Amino acid sequence: MVRPPSARSAVPGVGRLGLLEPTAAASLRELGWDNVESIPVLWSLSRAPDADLALSTLMRLREGLGSDWAAVDSALRTDKSLRGRLFALLGSSSAFGDHMVAEPASWQLLRRPELPKREDVLADLLDAVDAVPEEGPNAGPMLYRAGIAGPEAVALLRRRYRDQLMLLAALDLAATVENEPVLPYQTVGSHLTDLADAALTAALAVAVARVCKDGPCPVRLAVIAMGKSGACELNYVSDVDVVFVAEPADATATRLAAETMSVGSLAFFEVDAALRPEGKQGALVRTLESHIAYYKRWARTWEFQALLKNRPMTGDLELGHQYRDAVMPMVWTASERPDFVADVQAMRRRVEDLVPADLRERELKLGHGSLRDVEFAVQLLQLVHGRVDESLHVQGTVEALTALAAGGYVGRDDAANLTASYEFLRLLEHRLQLQRLKRTHTLPAADDEEGMRWLARAAHIRPDGRQDAVGVLASEIRRNAVRVRRLHAKLFYRPLLDAVARMDSDALRLSPDAAIRQLAALGYAAPENALGHLKALTGGVSRKGRIQALLLPTLLEWLGDTPNPDAGLLAYRRVSEGLDDQIWFLRELRDEGAIAQRLMIVLGSSEYLPDLLINAPETIRMYADGPGGSLLLGPQPEDVARGILTAAARYEDPKRAVAAARSLRRHELARVASADLLGMLEVPEVCRALSSVWVAVLEAALAAVIRASEAETGAPAPADFAVIGMGRLGGMELGYGSDADVLFVCDPRPGEDETKAVKWAIGIAEKVQRMLGAPSTDPPLHVDAGLRPEGRNGALVRTLAAYRAYYEQWAQPWEVQALLRAHQIAGDQDLGLRFLHVIDKVRYPIGGVSAEAVREIRRIKARVDSERLPRGANPATHTKLGRGGLADIEWTVQLMQLRHAHEVPALHNTSTLQSLDVIEETKLLDAEDVALLRDAWLTATKARNALVLVRGKATDQLPGPGRLLSAVARVAGWRNDDGSEFLDNYMRVTRRAKAVVERVFGA
Repeated sequence: MVRPPSARSAVPGVGRLGLLEPTAAASLRELGWDNVESIPVLWSLSRAPDADLALSTLMRLREGLGSDWAAVDSALRTDKSLRGRLFALLGSSSAFGDHMVAEPASWQLLRRPELPKREDVLADLLDAVDAVPEEGPNAGPMLYRAGIAGPEAVALLRRRYRDQLMLLAALDLAATVENEPVLPYQTVGSHLTDLADAALTAALAVAVARVCKDGPCPVRLAVIAMGKSGACELNYVSDVDVVFVAEPADATATRLAAETMSVGSLAFFEVDAALRPEGKQGALVRTLESHIAYYKRWARTWEFQALLKNRPMTGDLELGHQYRDAVMPMVWTASERPDFVADVQAMRRRVEDLVPADLRERELKLGHGSLRDVEFAVQLLQLVHGRVDESLHVQGTVEALTALAAGGYVGRDDAANLTASYEFLRLLEHRLQLQRLKRTHTLPAADDEEGMRWLARAAHIRPDGRQDAVGVLASEIRRNAVRVRRLHAKLFYRPLLDAVARMDSDALRLSPDAAIRQLAALGYAAPENALGHLKALTGGVSRKGRIQALLLPTLLEWLGDTPNPDAGLLAYRRVSEGLDDQIWFLRELRDEGAIAQRLMIVLGSSEYLPDLLINAPETIRMYADGPGGSLLLGPQPEDVARGILTAAARYEDPKRAVAAARSLRRHELARVASADLLGMLEVPEVCRALSSVWVAVLEAALAAVIRASEAETGAPAPADFAVIGMGRLGGMELGYGSDADVLFVCDPRPGEDETKAVKWAIGIAEKVQRMLGAPSTDPPLHVDAGLRPEGRNGALVRTLAAYRAYYEQWAQPWEVQALLRAHQIAGDQDLGLRFLHVIDKVRYPIGGVSAEAVREIRRIKARVDSERLPRGANPATHTKLGRGGLADIEWTVQLMQLRHAHEVPALHNTSTLQSLDVIEETKLLDAEDVALLRDAWLTATKARNALVLVRGKATDQLPGPGRLLSAVARVAGWRNDDGSEFLDNYMRVTRRAKAVVERVFGA
């Protein structure tokens, strides 16, 4: 019969129905849905997340049902709820569509209006394999024996499990198509957990039938749920983490556990026992006593964190409850462990590192602002406060957030917001997994508009009048990720501020004891002191106190990730009090996130920098990023040196001139050290900058002292005066803890008495040393002339002629070696150059160094190795005198210079690194050997600088494993803060370099 045109025109076009496939219109005609009577069905179909997928699956189902399709068609026309479930399911999940096509009669399950009860789910799965309660002395309420235990049992269980899962998914998704009730997240997770419990009960029934063929089960076996299963918050597709407890833990128990895992993994989901003691390397099954012994003696912090969610699941539930009763007291005292915070933080970082950088913004589970962020934070707070508050002894994340809010450990609004974000992210995770029933947590790519549109519809997200559904979804994902990423400030630190400042009279507040516990768990070694700092910072009713209260949650979070949050918080208080009259300080921290975060990293990592920053506060502004990158990266050392000299030259009084030079040095040290600690500078850049500022201050002081002397006597200086840099200063390779090794040389001017000229020069040198070495809060300025002829017993200053005579007649091999790094740095340039020409004949002898001199140098080196190393120092980790340390590398390079500089002019170089480059270019050593020496020098210098930055004083000995070493590792730029890894790498690099040193230096 041909329908009237008016009736046809009332049927929506396929495009308006969201159908894009070319065959869609033909499929609707074939189904008989192209008439007015079918409009309700068509509009329901149009609301499916993927209407084309739903329609194509219906066509396949029609073919499979044959004549029975009429019943489906009739039901869909009359049952709006069925339409909502079926179309939502088929438009969301190709996997469930395939299941329904394979089992056409299963569509009938979707006619059920509600979820089955827990006992009905269990009965359904047990019925699939004809399981009956097990009899015998070890039979428990959850122990069954399957009547069907052959290979067919897996297929039977898989089908029943998939049916049950499909019904849950249909009821969960129905609201996306019709106005059906929305299943709460906790209801979905709870039902999935009931289904998992029933599934493993059935799997265990099959295992009992396979393993215990000859009689009753001879062992007690308890299956303990862990992770999401233990917390009753499973996903549609999750690994189910379990632990097995048995009495006895014999071969039968092991076979039962293995068979249960095998059947479960084949029929339902991956069953994972990796959370057992010793992980996958440990025994699959242990007795209760063995479990307890392990957790008391060997367990690490993360294992107690995992145990927080343990729950007797199936099998012998009495034994399971005995297990839980035994381990939970250990869980609630885990936060007292000395390594608690470090372990939790390390685990959190490892979890984040598992995600490739390009996926971190799309990863719902492990990325930035992800589910794991919420779970880690909630679990940490539970472990901290659950020791004294039993109301926190819950397993689910949402339940725990509710309990934390009720106890005042988290603000009620914060808990509500985080719960909403957590449930939103879990909803997206569920929808992604339902699509193909695959274990995934990754959002579609930003340019995958179709994928995002499908996800928005599956998650029941609609346009809001300003944005389409895709735009709304993207905005919601960003908003929730940002909110979750700030969870540490929200969950950990805001309650601490509420405990010490009256910020909200209606808010629940932590007691002082609870605040101290929380600070201790966050890594503060002296939480009482930290609480005092917070009170001082937020005290009073001033505007600054209110700004501090707003800033501190985030600042404390950043401090908590530094090596020494106690020292960092104290330093922040000192800086804040020192800059109390600087109105820009708190404003910059509030408005410039980069400044605030970098400042906390610096203060929590370094004892060297806080005093510098207090005295040079403008450096803090340089923590911001400018158009060309961080402001900490400029200016150039030459410009800094020029500024120091210009500033000092404005003053006639040498004290004021030196003070001006010191001030600019302070700023430069703060800038360089900050950039270095934040990983913005390489070792050679640091050394060059430090050396340049040292030279400039020395030049400024010398010029000021000479000007003052001339003004006092009313006559020109009686001699030219030059300062020669030696050692690392001469090589422009100073570190933070280096002294300035120098030689002072003078040359009487024509007509001047030499004795008086030398006496004047000695006075100048002594005054320069005294003024620069005066006590100060700044890092010391020690000018050391100990490398002069005859050492400390020789004259402090000599004339150029006296130096020439001494070096030509009396120079010892070690003195010749020391001259290799001599370089003019301050004073009269012409005199400095003439001095260098004099010593060139000594340090670069024609024909090279004699064999006798080489033997003497080797003898002295052996003596240095045996006598100069401090008592108790570890030769493997002493950065200067240890094996493969700086002295080894530098002595080796200097010996090669003595041997070859007369024929290789480029070796007339005072820099160790540059000399190594020349040695490689001229093939005096193999490139591989040079690379080992260079790597060791850079590694030792970086470690030595890091030691000074962390400890605030010069030291050459790396500490043993512990918090201090971890801090040095992080400041030295190690890829993580695992101090043991850093130390292993240091010893490996220096050991390889030492092999080259022994071969080259001893050859």
